[in-house]
Amino acid sequence: MVVAAAGGAASCTGTATRHGPPAHVRVTAHTRVPAPATSVLAGAPDVVAGGVASRLFASAPVVVVSSPGRPAGLAAAARSALRAHAPLLLTAGPAAPAARTVSGRPTGPAAVVSAMLRAQISALDTRAVLAAGMARDALASRLPGIRVVTDPAMLPATTTPPTLGHLALLVRSGSSDAGTLAAVTTARVAGARVIAVRGADPAAIAALSAARPRQVLAIGAGFGPAGRLASRIAVAQTGVQLPGGGQILFPGRLLVALYGHPGAPALGALGQQGLQASIARARHAAAAYRPLSRVPVIPAFEIIATVAQAHPGRDGDYSYQSTVASLRPWVRRAAAAGMYVILDLQPGRASLLAQARRYQPLLELPGVGLALDPEWKLAPGQRPLHQIGSVSTSGVNTVIRWLAGLTAHYHLPQKLLVLHQFRLSMIGGEHELDTRYQDLAILIHMDGQGTPAVKQQTWQAITRTAPAGVFYGWKDFYAKDHPTMSAPQTMTRTPQLSMISYQ
Repeated sequence: MVVAAAGGAASCTGTATRHGPPAHVRVTAHTRVPAPATSVLAGAPDVVAGGVASRLFASAPVVVVSSPGRPAGLAAAARSALRAHAPLLLTAGPAAPAARTVSGRPTGPAAVVSAMLRAQISALDTRAVLAAGMARDALASRLPGIRVVTDPAMLPATTTPPTLGHLALLVRSGSSDAGTLAAVTTARVAGARVIAVRGADPAAIAALSAARPRQVLAIGAGFGPAGRLASRIAVAQTGVQLPGGGQILFPGRLLVALYGHPGAPALGALGQQGLQASIARARHAAAAYRPLSRVPVIPAFEIIATVAQAHPGRDGDYSYQSTVASLRPWVRRAAAAGMYVILDLQPGRASLLAQARRYQPLLELPGVGLALDPEWKLAPGQRPLHQIGSVSTSGVNTVIRWLAGLTAHYHLPQKLLVLHQFRLSMIGGEHELDTRYQDLAILIHMDGQGTPAVKQQTWQAITRTAPAGVFYGWKDFYAKDHPTMSAPQTMTRTPQLSMISYQ
C-alpha cells in the first residue's frame, strides 16, 4: 500500500492515469516477429529506437525514455531498460536545459516529446514510463493517462518477455550513437542476438553461420538495400570464407599469382614445375609482398584452362580446352593450401560464355574465379599470333551476368572476374562494362611487357580509361621484362593493386 500510494503521488499530473495491475502482479511485454525476413532501419536516433521497438514488440506495459544527447544518462537508461524488461525509446533531440523547482533546485533536463514518441508509446499500450535522466513533468504533461516516474523502483514489476531467439540485430562494430545503443538494448530485452559487423568481418560471418537467424534487422544505411543484405546473409550463413577470411575479395586482400598451364613450361611460371613445387613457388612470390602490403597477401594460381593454338583443332576454334578432370587436382590442392585459383580463357574463335560454362563444376567452388584473355579472341578468318585479338563489351557482359547469377544461385562468396588488357582496343566500349553486380569483383589486369617505363605508360593508358567500380592488376614477366621489376617497384602503382601475377 505504501508503494502504491507513493507511486500514485509520483504520477499525479492532474489527469487520470491508466489503472495498472496490483503491485504484487508482474506484467509482461509481448514480442513479435518482424514481417519482413530482412530489413534495414536507418534515420535519426529516435526513429531508429522507435522503429526497433515497434518491430519487436506488440505491446510493452513499461518503457524507458531517455534523451539521445547525454551519453552517460543514456547508458544508465539502457541498464534500467534491461532490468525492467522494457524497450528503450528516445526523445526527438537533446534535452532542454534543466527545469527548476520553486526552491530553485534542478529537477533534470526537460524532455523534447514529439508526436512520434507519443504515438510509439500509445501503440505499445504502455502503462508506465521511466523518464531516465530527464524532468518528469514535461514528459508526463505530454502523456496523459500514463504513469511517468523517474525512479526505477516505482515501476510495476515485470517478467522476461517471450524471446526472439531466431532474430539477429546487425550493427556496425564500434558504433556508439544513441540510436544504435537504444536498438541494441531493445533487441536484448526481446532476446534477439546482437551481431557487430566490421566490413566483411570473418567473426561476423562465423556468428551468422552459427546463429542461422530466420529474421535479420540491420541498423544503419551502410547495410544497403534489404534485398542486397538478404543475399549477403544467405552467403554468410554458409560459413564459407575466402582465403584470408571474409567473403568480399577487395580491397581486403592482395592476390599474387603464378600464371601458366600445368606441364607447359613455355606458357608461364606455373607450368615450370610440378603441382606441389608450384604451390611452394607461389607462396614464395607472395611472401615478398607481405612487408609491403596493408592487407593479407594471398598466393594464387592463374591456370590457362583453354590455350590458344596454331591449329584449328576438331572444333575449328583454335583453342585447346583442358578437361575439368585434369584441372581439378590443381584447384583442390591449391584450395587446401589456402590459395585462390583463377581459370584463364584463351578462346580463339569459341564463344566466351560457352567456354566459361564448360568449367562450371570448378567455378561452383568458392575460391575459384575466371579470367578472359581478349588477346586470344579471334574474329572469323583470324588465326592466333597474326594479330592482337579483342572482345566486345556485350560479349563480356554476357559472361558477367552468367557468372554473377552462378555465384548468387549457389550462395558463394564474391567471385573474381579478370579482364586482361595491354591495348585499349582489346576491350571495345569498355565504359559500358556492367559493374553493378555485388557478387563479382571485376579486375582490369595490365599485361604489358618491356621496360619499366613502357609498362608504366601502358598502365596509365589502361587505368585512365577503365570504368568506375573495377579493381586493378599487374603482370611481371620473368623473361620478357627488361628488367623484371622487384616487389617494391611493382607495388608503387597507383591506383592500388589488388592482384599481381608472374609469367
